[in-house]
Amino acid sequence: MTTESDPLPPPRPALDAVTWREVLFLLLNLPADIIGFVYVVTVLSVGAGLTVTVVGLPVLALGLLGCRVLGTVERARARALLGVRMEEPRRLRRGTMGFWPWLWASLKDPVAWRHALYFALRLPWGVLTFSVTLTALFVAWPVLPYLTRGLTTVDRAMVRGLLQPSDELERRIAELESGRGVVVDTAAADLRRIERDLHDGAQARLVALAMDLGLAREKLLDDPHAAAKMVDEAHGEVKIALQELRDLARGIHPAILTDRGLDAALSSVASRCTVPVSVTVDLPARPAEAIEGIAYFTVSELLQNVSKHSRARSAAVDVWRAADRLMIQVRDDGQGGADVSSGSGLAGLSERLGSVDGLFVVSSPAGGPTVVTAELPWRPRQ
Repeated sequence: MTTESDPLPPPRPALDAVTWREVLFLLLNLPADIIGFVYVVTVLSVGAGLTVTVVGLPVLALGLLGCRVLGTVERARARALLGVRMEEPRRLRRGTMGFWPWLWASLKDPVAWRHALYFALRLPWGVLTFSVTLTALFVAWPVLPYLTRGLTTVDRAMVRGLLQPSDELERRIAELESGRGVVVDTAAADLRRIERDLHDGAQARLVALAMDLGLAREKLLDDPHAAAKMVDEAHGEVKIALQELRDLARGIHPAILTDRGLDAALSSVASRCTVPVSVTVDLPARPAEAIEGIAYFTVSELLQNVSKHSRARSAAVDVWRAADRLMIQVRDDGQGGADVSSGSGLAGLSERLGSVDGLFVVSSPAGGPTVVTAELPWRPRQ
């Protein structure tokens, strides 16, 4: 009988939903680990044994892809029953990959090999956890919550250690692969734009010019006055064609940027804006050519947006270096409402900067003002 002076017994942990999910995970370890172990041993053994034939390496590669699938299922089980939060490893890039590049990438895939190691090591642990948990359900009920928590702590460590992305490097690889796709798409779009501008602009004008000069040559003896007039008209067409070519070259890479740097190039862009723009460039040296070009075209497109959409009375451009970053800020006092997520040109700028490890932030409340801040990695000019 307990009296008032007797010490209270220690509280017993409740068998809550978390404990029962852990119990279920531990009981499922054995069938899951048997399946994984048998699959890995069978596939790797058969694949390795067949390497003396032409089908050995493809079988091994397909087996490793299957290890990825098993790992996906195991991560889902850990998330659902243990509440483990983890990212998915990067996918094996396919795209336009041919058979041999795919085969090589699959055979050296570190994610698949870590998954194979996970299932190869799990069978003894699965037998142990299944046996201990099943026994504890009938003979060690009071300590069941403590027991399951200890066992699943080991499970969590194994899942995180072998089934989630191994380190920051894999995540960076995935980001860089995505960025490379953006760069390729952007370059292809720019090439199509240049081809279209040449075909519809300068090329068409030069074809017409050649025809006019041919007619003038035919009239040179019969009607010199008319021929001279046609030559004068052709001279005007030449000037227009040259201006179109200069504009096109400026859109590819302006000569002023190459010769005089960002300060002069951005001042030239600002002079063509429909609103007054102040430009301040404070850089200790010129950055790498690629970074300088991206900075120039970023400001150029932003000022075009100011001219077309902002209804601003003034704008300002500031460029400076902060530690290892090239900072760009473009401000205007217009109507605001610019939104990167709307699929406008701002989204394209954001993707371009992201592809070179840059940042792009837009603050544009309704009614203004609009402030666009961009960051690029600082790389010195070689």
